[in-house]
Amino acid sequence: MSDRMPGIPGGGAIGRGPRGSLVDPPHAAGRRPKVNVLKTMLRLWHYLASYRALIVAVIILTVLSNCLALLGPLLSGRAIDAIGPAAGKVNFEEVFRNCTWMALSYLICSALNYFLSVQMITLSQRTARQMRTDVFDKLMVLPVSFFDTHQTGDIISHISYDIDTVNTSLANDLLQICTTVVTVSGSLVMMLSISPLLGLVFLVTVPLAALFIKSQAGKIHGFFRLRSAALGALNGFVEEIVSGQKTIKAYHREEVILDRFDRVNESACGAYYDADYHSSSLGPSVNFINNLSLTMISVFGAILYLAGRITLGNMSSFVLYSRKFSGPINEAANILSEIQSAAAAADRIFELLDQDPEAADREGAGDLGAVRGDVELSRINFGYLPEKPVLQDLNLRAQPGALVAIVGHTGAGKTTIINLLMRFYDPQSGSITIDGMSIASVTRRSLRLAFAMVLQESWLFNGTVYENIAYGYRHPGEAEGPSDRDYESPHAPGLMEDVVNAAKAAQAHGFIMQLPQGYDTVLNEDGVNISQGQKQLLTIARAMLLNVRMLILDEATSNVDTRTEIRIQEAMRRLMKGKTCFVIAHRLSTIQNADLILVMQDGRLVEQGTHAGLLEKNGVYAGLYRSQFG
Repeated sequence: MSDRMPGIPGGGAIGRGPRGSLVDPPHAAGRRPKVNVLKTMLRLWHYLASYRALIVAVIILTVLSNCLALLGPLLSGRAIDAIGPAAGKVNFEEVFRNCTWMALSYLICSALNYFLSVQMITLSQRTARQMRTDVFDKLMVLPVSFFDTHQTGDIISHISYDIDTVNTSLANDLLQICTTVVTVSGSLVMMLSISPLLGLVFLVTVPLAALFIKSQAGKIHGFFRLRSAALGALNGFVEEIVSGQKTIKAYHREEVILDRFDRVNESACGAYYDADYHSSSLGPSVNFINNLSLTMISVFGAILYLAGRITLGNMSSFVLYSRKFSGPINEAANILSEIQSAAAAADRIFELLDQDPEAADREGAGDLGAVRGDVELSRINFGYLPEKPVLQDLNLRAQPGALVAIVGHTGAGKTTIINLLMRFYDPQSGSITIDGMSIASVTRRSLRLAFAMVLQESWLFNGTVYENIAYGYRHPGEAEGPSDRDYESPHAPGLMEDVVNAAKAAQAHGFIMQLPQGYDTVLNEDGVNISQGQKQLLTIARAMLLNVRMLILDEATSNVDTRTEIRIQEAMRRLMKGKTCFVIAHRLSTIQNADLILVMQDGRLVEQGTHAGLLEKNGVYAGLYRSQFG
């Protein structure tokens, strides 16, 4: 792109991916963002609440399986009590009956746990699917400015890593927490029914464990959120470097990139270390408290047994229940770090979902309707940052059917004009009208459907050549915009012929027919199995196919040779006759036949006229022309 957003490192003007600084991520500065774990978990609950039937099934299965598991220690104690203190006095029938019921209860418990795991996987996957849908839907309504200022890798990290982290936590950790609640409650009831006096031990150990876990939880969450952010920064860096390998090798900058990667990688590792380090003390500490409770139970239980206050079987059952009581607490402490990681990931997801969407259309805004192509910009002032203006007091007029070329040095404001025409951004002051109607008073959808656009950076998706050219095609007069049925079916009536004609006009038909399957050849990701120039020809053919009255070409022919470019221009003049065309070009030889040439300098329109007239003025345009042709 020719214009960059001031103050935003590498920010592109139209649809550029994020290019933020990666040298100093949040971890490097030692800042831990403030978070509200309760609020995050409540928002996460709203997703779960959509599947009430599954949740009810999970609760029922959890209660049943854990109640059956709680029968084991009771039956074990009864079997022990069936063994008399004197030698040979064993009630084998009682022992076998209790052991049989214990084995049966554990067998049914295992089966219920299997079905419980299946239900939890189903619940977590449905929740993850809905979250991915919500995030992707949100990305589709965010303004272009969001993508100009956020790294692509970090955005992808929200859809992949963050949601996967939440999904894993729902499938495993949530089940563990549910099990903990039922098991701990049931075990406590059973222990108190056996010996309320011995249960007093937990009045000391449980509050001690709870206080310790609470004191650590708030500290840990911030570290896990930093860890997620650091991973997003790392993903963004790697995404940029992988996509720019040819440039890196061409300039022999491997060592520089390796050095930058070391710093980003070190920052990510530091964030991971901090999160894991501060969470690692939870498990051992809570385990120590639980072992302390077992020691106290053994000592006081022995005293009660000697005093005849408890039987050996009840003592055995109490110890087993104490392990069931303290074990889940210990496990809950161990998975707390995972829960904190999931909460931090959910924080980042909700932070994206809370981003302001593209401003709504003005109340009462109507469709642009039939367009003649009379475009006027009046007294436009605009800057990506208010304190750094890009366009100042800009006035220009494009007559219907005119070919308007916009030229100027890099950063002069050429692409910014296109941003404003498409309402990717709105000017701070001034007005833009089409056929006398302010574009602020019409819907963005109808405005953008009135244009066809070809950018300097061509975009192709994974699909056939035919599908890429027919992308966005709509029948004449179709008000509802692109129809999937048109480009997904290679045999749509009449469309194939239109696609071929557009490809011929764009000088793309020849190389398409040389591909293995012609128009049915599947292009790899971003069209990497064809040349950059061929990709550009396909995007030009795509724009030619649209039934619109206005066309935008942002240095669209920069990747084709001069001879092909001239042929494309001639074909476009024939096909676009009667349409208003805005062309941004650095190669002035391609715009010499333009009806109007606008010369931009430092955000101002300094000259306008025809090629011959501007050369006679011997001004800025003439200087640009001489710099190219001597």
